[in-house]
Amino acid sequence: MRIGINFGNALLATRDAAGGAPRGIAVDLAQELGRRLRVPVELVPYESAGTMADAAKTGEWDVAFLATDPGRAGDITFSTPYLEIDATYLVPAGSPLRTIGDVDRDGVRIAVSDKSAYDLFLRRAVHHAQLVPAPGVEASVSLFLAEQLEALAGLRPLLATVVELHPGCRVLDGRFTAVHQAIGTPIGRETGYLDEFVDAVKSSGFVASTIDKHGMRALLTPA
Repeated sequence: MRIGINFGNALLATRDAAGGAPRGIAVDLAQELGRRLRVPVELVPYESAGTMADAAKTGEWDVAFLATDPGRAGDITFSTPYLEIDATYLVPAGSPLRTIGDVDRDGVRIAVSDKSAYDLFLRRAVHHAQLVPAPGVEASVSLFLAEQLEALAGLRPLLATVVELHPGCRVLDGRFTAVHQAIGTPIGRETGYLDEFVDAVKSSGFVASTIDKHGMRALLTPA
């Protein structure tokens, strides 16, 4: 089974700096899916959720771990979610933007990872601010800093790491959406077994234990 993994979301998957095996919550779940189905697993790596989602059209993977979104529903059928993560904004030091509602106004430029689930949401929800896409999460952070944009959209736990590196920046309270992580398969394929798998790994505590294993208990919530 070819399983797509987004290494652009460090909360769920990372590469070992020493050249070891990939690791993370999505990697553990992929291996567990293969074990329960009794099939070998081939991890198919991607640097962003957008490129992985686009690859559904060409059949590069059989299933993939990525966030649900109506904008992807034409190409991908999703399982029930196994995890949810808040998406919010980061603003620079001295910013007059204090709340989520302050951000959608004329003259505000928002750096965002292109075709991420929260980018797709913001394309529908933002009416006055300007979305400025970048090819991946790290690129969106670099764009925000280099161009001195007014806001950076992202997953709350990842934005918190930006604050650690750039004191004075602030992560706004609340969220503009909750990103639901699930398992997708190209449209037209059977998904019932994926729902059964997600229900089983949640009810058995596998998802919670994997979150703990990777030190994410304070950051992530099982769906």
